[in-house]
Amino acid sequence: MTLTPARRIDTADWTALAQELDTYGGALTPQLLTPAQCADIAALYEKEELFRTTIDMARYRFGSGQYRYFHHDLPEPVAALRAAFYPHLLTIARDWAARLGRPAPWPDTLEEWLERCHAAGQDRSAQILLRYEAGDWNALHRDVFGEMLFPLQVVIGLDAHGTDYTGGEFLLVEQRPRAQSRGTTQVLRQGHGLIFTTRDRPVATKRGWSAGAMRHGVSTVRSGRRHALGLVFHDAA
Repeated sequence: MTLTPARRIDTADWTALAQELDTYGGALTPQLLTPAQCADIAALYEKEELFRTTIDMARYRFGSGQYRYFHHDLPEPVAALRAAFYPHLLTIARDWAARLGRPAPWPDTLEEWLERCHAAGQDRSAQILLRYEAGDWNALHRDVFGEMLFPLQVVIGLDAHGTDYTGGEFLLVEQRPRAQSRGTTQVLRQGHGLIFTTRDRPVATKRGWSAGAMRHGVSTVRSGRRHALGLVFHDAA
């Protein structure tokens, strides 16, 4: 029997993923989507009615390329992926908050958390579909849209690295406490998700736990076209 993407998320080794997130601030999941499912989601980019706005990254000095924000009425595959990730990420988010001595305001359900976001004025969908052509890139940044923040997010590769495009590696840069920044790269494999920190992660120090600030971006695409689906677990102001 073929597993659904949601079931693949549920059966992933979440202990290992949590450990990798602790170490690097990012962790690659097993394959969640087939190439055909990836192609179906990438093809949504052409359906302008599904999106509330299109961002030209060069215009805003974010890099080069485009992404589109979905309306709240998400296509079923996108909504299902987001809903399936939330309970697993919630466990990690609460653990991180405890270590950093921070509040953990996230309820058990995604629906209730989004209601709280909307009540606080963050009521615009932050789910995105990204498209990069040769020469495009994404500057280092954080997807923080207000006070209501979920500390983890997911990007899913929709094209095959080395076949559909080259370059375009995912970048994570960590500002370590009282030390030089550390960067890591990750090829975003087709159908796989990369879980990464929205803002920072717990770092063990001699004085206890400290917050290691992190930013993410995408290196220059050298050839072809790269699509990715971004799942954010808080909405935008």
